[in-house]
Amino acid sequence: MKDKYIRVRTSERRLNKLRLYASVTEKTMTQVIDKCIDSLKIPNTGNSDAR
Repeated sequence: MKDKYIRVRTSERRLNKLRLYASVTEKTMTQVIDKCIDSLKIPNTGNSDAR
């Protein structure tokens, strides 16, 4: 799998919070963000073709 990149604007406070959380949990910021994304629940739209 080839990695893709995203660029996100956020406040300095949130960036610092992410950095601190990653440091305390001994994870990279990428690992923290990936876990958050993976935890997102996709609402059922009623469309059986949605993947």
